[in-house]
Amino acid sequence: MTQNTEFSFASESNQPIRYMDRTRNYYLGLGYETPYVWAHYADVPFTPLRKPLNQSILGLVTTAVPFDASKGPQGPGAPYNAGAKFYEPYSQPIHQDADLRIAHVGIDRRNANMQDVNCWFPLIAAKEAVRSGRILKLADHFYGLPTNRSQRHTLDVDAPLILSKMLADQVDVAILIPNCPICHQSQSLLARFLEAAGIPTVVMGAAKDIVEYCGVPRFLFSDFPLGNAAALPNNPASQASNFELALRLLECAPAARTTVQSPLIWSSDAAWKLDYSNLAKLSSEEVARLRKEVETARETARELRLKSVGT
Repeated sequence: MTQNTEFSFASESNQPIRYMDRTRNYYLGLGYETPYVWAHYADVPFTPLRKPLNQSILGLVTTAVPFDASKGPQGPGAPYNAGAKFYEPYSQPIHQDADLRIAHVGIDRRNANMQDVNCWFPLIAAKEAVRSGRILKLADHFYGLPTNRSQRHTLDVDAPLILSKMLADQVDVAILIPNCPICHQSQSLLARFLEAAGIPTVVMGAAKDIVEYCGVPRFLFSDFPLGNAAALPNNPASQASNFELALRLLECAPAARTTVQSPLIWSSDAAWKLDYSNLAKLSSEEVARLRKEVETARETARELRLKSVGT
């Protein structure tokens, strides 16, 4: 009998995935010699609620993109699609039907659900919170934040634009839902920016190491695959319970760097955590193919970025 069996310990893999290490090793294994430097702060801004949630206007921020059929596959099972990326913040009316997709970012394609939008954009849960009187209303728009590897561009360009849109909508509090690893960094930087401007925030994310390394005021961590940070697929009860946890975190966080972990469990088998960007599970031929795909995607993204923002 092993010690793990004797004491009913969980398997070593059954812990939050270290995405910074995983992606670093992934790109080193593909031949990229300069590791990415993630955002990291010692101090974290914190803005307490200024009025009860039932008197507050809530804004939602996503890194998903509105579906555009001209930009290639973006539905369930779609491969990584750099051609669907966006590089300028957007806003759309909250009461229009929103067909948001996540094929343009590095989600966990083996395990995440790419069909149920509630897994990455909890609009139904937010509207129910309004109907129940939990919050006063949703902002007139929801907001799209680009997934940008440039922290400077996120802080100097994208975050101020999102803030200006929120101020125009009189947003009191905000919930930010990232998808991929860089999405988690971008949303964390935005959360810090909004808090410094006086808007309390919660990040609903799945990449614990990235968010906590950056440093945010409030973080609701769900140990789910990247791309499904908001809820379990096809599970309205999980949508409601996770969103309620985010609201409670807005109300009850005592200070910056408050993390709450959702009690929801993705699977009793933690083997799924070994899949994402794990070159050890791939053959040399698959690694070579991935290197070509990454180079093609980078060139596509570079061209889109030049057309969109000129840098």
